[in-house]
Amino acid sequence: MRASFIIKGDICYSKDLENLITKEDSYLICLDGVSKGVFDHIPEEYRYLKVYDYSGKIVMPGLVDLHVHAPQYHFRGLGMDLELLDWLNTYTFPHEAKYADIEYAKETYSKFVGELEKSATTRAVVFATLHVPSTILLMNMLEESGLVSYVGKVNMDRNSIPELQEQSAAESAESTIKWLDEIKSKFKNTYPIITPRFTPSCTDELMEKLGDITREYKLPVQSHLSENQGEIAWVRELCPDTKCYGESYDRYGIFGREVPTIMAHCVWSDEYERNLLKDRGVYIAHCPDSNMNLASGIAPIRRYLTEGQRVGLGSDVAGGAYLSMFRQMTDAIQVSKLFWRLVDEESKPLRVEEVFYLGTLGGGEFFGKVGSFEDGYEFDAVVIDDAEYRTEDLNLHQRLERTIYLSANKDIAHKFIRGNQIF
Repeated sequence: MRASFIIKGDICYSKDLENLITKEDSYLICLDGVSKGVFDHIPEEYRYLKVYDYSGKIVMPGLVDLHVHAPQYHFRGLGMDLELLDWLNTYTFPHEAKYADIEYAKETYSKFVGELEKSATTRAVVFATLHVPSTILLMNMLEESGLVSYVGKVNMDRNSIPELQEQSAAESAESTIKWLDEIKSKFKNTYPIITPRFTPSCTDELMEKLGDITREYKLPVQSHLSENQGEIAWVRELCPDTKCYGESYDRYGIFGREVPTIMAHCVWSDEYERNLLKDRGVYIAHCPDSNMNLASGIAPIRRYLTEGQRVGLGSDVAGGAYLSMFRQMTDAIQVSKLFWRLVDEESKPLRVEEVFYLGTLGGGEFFGKVGSFEDGYEFDAVVIDDAEYRTEDLNLHQRLERTIYLSANKDIAHKFIRGNQIF
């Protein structure tokens, strides 16, 4: 049975995109790993529960990373003067090929998972590599950490280096099924997700096979979409019969509707593609740090929110240099200001309340009822000691804003996932 307890503290959470709730000296109820809500006083029916007194500290939902590449953690901060396709060929593909060596994978994945454990992230959607043994190793490590995650064995049967390319669509599909069979019923908190790297890396035959696998195994999908103009032009050459990049996934049933889907970036999605994203209920993983580093552009997140798109945040390590989801929140605000100033003066910059929503409830909804302290949500929480940068003249909303901009992992005092205390 999952834990039941009460946390007392200064509590912040999103009710929805427009409503950030801040309540000082309040009580957050966890019953069997599920939030029962926030109260000014302990309700009579919960007075038997143990109280963790974190008075004076900020208590917020755990943060959600909708898009991160675990094998790329080892070369963060390299090649940031390159654009996407050159960066993939120069750094990413040669490095990911090293994960055929299980000992190398063990060394580097332990650093990635160790950093996630110390961070405010409680849930993540992760790319591994095309190697089955090292992908299972990563899943084992994430399971032991207590984090909740989706992990994808990557599929790619064209347009890579020989060391990082499956020989055929049939081989790629067979290794994916082998992976799924090996991990069946093995984990409680770690789930598989089908992961075509992106359209240029996957033949039509492979995409069709992955569509069949998603339906047979009832699995979600993650990939990339409209990140870079050179990439989009390439997809247009490879798939001349499609009206947009998104259709190169949609025609195989791996673009929402039939299966929950995350598409990272969506920097250059036109109106047709945006309508397709909305109609299919695809989650957009906004990765502002990566989009700046690889000169991809600025995703029009204000437009997406106005349209009612499903949007969360992703670190996109190593395109992004930081695993911190707080950093993604601040970068999201900053790039939205540049978009407003340089691209469209009608597009208002994002507010703190909105990026906090994106990093908690917005991305959390991919996992179900996750990312809020409303009644019925899974209990993920982090407790942050903001004493180092707190001043007495700040209200709780301002303290939260300062935490987003200034906090570090050392300020995270406690972390809970599904009601289980991680530290």
